[in-house]
Amino acid sequence: MYVASKKRKENVAEYLLYMWQIEDLIRANGLDLGKIEENVIGKSGLTEEQRKEMLGWYESLIDMMRCEGVEQKGHLQINKNMIGQLADLHQTLLRDPKFQDYHSEFYKTLPYIVELRSKAGEEKAGEIETCFNALYGWLLLRLKGQEISPETQQAMAQIARFVALLARDFHLDEQEKLFKREE
Repeated sequence: MYVASKKRKENVAEYLLYMWQIEDLIRANGLDLGKIEENVIGKSGLTEEQRKEMLGWYESLIDMMRCEGVEQKGHLQINKNMIGQLADLHQTLLRDPKFQDYHSEFYKTLPYIVELRSKAGEEKAGEIETCFNALYGWLLLRLKGQEISPETQQAMAQIARFVALLARDFHLDEQEKLFKREE
């Protein structure tokens, strides 16, 4: 909860990947609040008040996962909405000729997106969702200590650069600093 809040303010991409990790952490603990308290919260060194807040946060996420039917796989609607907001901004940036650096990074990334979609059978997934799926898969491989080929490293580095640019622009847009407002 505290980490999520901090990441949301600083880097929306890291926030989204973190929230996907939290979803998987909840699943790994069988959507059992007692197990989460023992395995996750109990080891965090929080005050009693913080621990109660954290338990409440996890409990609400568990409730949402059950209500939304994502106990086994998939993502919470709040996370899907974030992907949607990023995808909307992506389309806006592509339509605006003032964002040539963004266009350039996207077109460097596009071949990797196309390849990933064809390999994963993600024809329905949008470009931004495909990038996040790739980054999350890469994160999981790294956490497991699995070897990653140089080609995959290169692809992931490009996708990460592109997503970082989108995340930067997202925060600038939230602060109303991305598009110059006409008076």
